Amino acid sequence: MENTFALISLGCAKNLVNSEQMLYLMDEAGFTLVPDPDGADLAIVNTCGFIDAAKSEAIDNILQMAELKKAGRLGGLIVTGCLAERYKDSILEELPEIDAVLGVGRFSAIVQAARAVLEGRTAQLFGSNSAPVEEIPRVLSTGPAWAYLRIAEGCDNFCAFCAIPYIRGRYRSRSMENVLAEARDLAEHGVKELIVIAQDITRYGTDLYGRRCLASMCRELAKIPGVEWIRLHYLYPDQFDDELIEEIASNDKIVKYLDIPIQHINNEILRRMNRRGTGDEICALFARLRRCIPGLVLRTSLIAGLPGEGEAEFEELCAFLRQAKLERVGVFPFSPEEGTPAAAMPHVDEEEAQRRADLILELQAPIMDSFCQRLVGQKLRVLCEGEDPDSGLLVGRSYADSPEIDGQVFFEGSCAPGEMPWVLIRSAEDGNLYGEEADV
Repeated sequence: MENTFALISLGCAKNLVNSEQMLYLMDEAGFTLVPDPDGADLAIVNTCGFIDAAKSEAIDNILQMAELKKAGRLGGLIVTGCLAERYKDSILEELPEIDAVLGVGRFSAIVQAARAVLEGRTAQLFGSNSAPVEEIPRVLSTGPAWAYLRIAEGCDNFCAFCAIPYIRGRYRSRSMENVLAEARDLAEHGVKELIVIAQDITRYGTDLYGRRCLASMCRELAKIPGVEWIRLHYLYPDQFDDELIEEIASNDKIVKYLDIPIQHINNEILRRMNRRGTGDEICALFARLRRCIPGLVLRTSLIAGLPGEGEAEFEELCAFLRQAKLERVGVFPFSPEEGTPAAAMPHVDEEEAQRRADLILELQAPIMDSFCQRLVGQKLRVLCEGEDPDSGLLVGRSYADSPEIDGQVFFEGSCAPGEMPWVLIRSAEDGNLYGEEADV
């Protein structure tokens, strides 16, 4: 009889790629994936440990699995990912319901851990979090027709507020050959949109080849038959160069949507947070990108309540948003992460940080609405993702929408999931667009 397992994947897209790799390894070893952990032989929880909210979500999921196990409705519990890595010395003591724990350097040992648990043994499997990226095939869980393409692991930026370099290790690029081979395989299996991800994709190649190689990689990705869209996620503002800007502007396959996290605009806060560059340099970069790339959608992420942010600094950030009119903005209240320099710096309390985050969202809402209204009457190419069960309309995404963080396009038509029709936009509401399939 085959052993069954359920997998709960939490956190970011990079963590999802690791989950997809574990799915492949478990499938190859003869384990059967089931949608519900209730009644399964094993549950795997791949955790995020980045901020307090993510840690709480991870612990809640672990405790839910522990209750199933206690009730005799789940065999064993395996915990992997960032929370496991971050608290590797104490997690089994704090959560004794866990049977096996794997660090971020040992995702490839998931089958070993599963077999140990089934045999009644506990397992603690950790490796170097700065070892070369393991090349493991994946079972895609996204789509239809889109997938994440991870080009590097870890981070060397060491922003003062962020624990990722301590959890995920130093920056390691995958080889160009391995990335392109994976991209070709994805395209052969029907993937049309590649979402290029890493903690910092602009730094790609600097460790392996001694120079920035993102632009040259994009040129090669665009040559792959079947690839229609290349979406770039997490470009750091200090790493842009002329070659990259020219490639984004001239490469028709690169969607004109750039995710550039800036976190703040005040010079002193940026300095204290170990962010390279100044607010003026960020403004100049954004202005240059808009000049060079017509129709560009800019997305950024911000942190409200960072150490050093008083009312004047917060108003400076708000004034920047009013002037820059960024189409997509995500904002988080500052979360003091243990072990990071920022956690020891004076900062506003959690309630005030949340109040400021809410004010930014209020400020940003009409800017986003105005952008969506400008799209009414235009024809946009849309990657169809299927039928929306609530409205009965087809639903998909345009170039301006990244999955799970931006709006969607709802439309009347007859296309199949994974196809990319043109849609005439008739209206916009609450960040979403509505229209009908149209000829080019």
